[in-house]
Amino acid sequence: MPNKKSAERRVRTAERNRVYNRFWTTRCKNAVKKVLAAVDAKDGTEASKSFDTAQSVIDKAVVKGVMHRNTAARRKKMMARHLKTLAEA
Repeated sequence: MPNKKSAERRVRTAERNRVYNRFWTTRCKNAVKKVLAAVDAKDGTEASKSFDTAQSVIDKAVVKGVMHRNTAARRKKMMARHLKTLAEA
C-alpha cells in the first residue's frame, strides 16, 4: 500500500500499462499461433493470409513499445521459415 500520493498515481499508471501490454502481447501470440496452426494443417492460402495479419499485429506492438524490435524480427522470421517449408512441400 503506497504512503504518498505520487506512489498511488504510479500504482494506477503501472496497472493501466500492465493491462495494455498484456492485451498486445496476447494478441501477438494468438496471431502467431494462428499462422503455425494453418501451416500444420497445410493450408497455404490461410497461412499466408494469417502471416500478413500477424506481421501487422507484431509491427503495431513494436510501434506501441510493447515488444522489442529484435523480438518482433525473430518472431516474423520464424513464421516465414515455417511458411517457406509449407511452400516447398
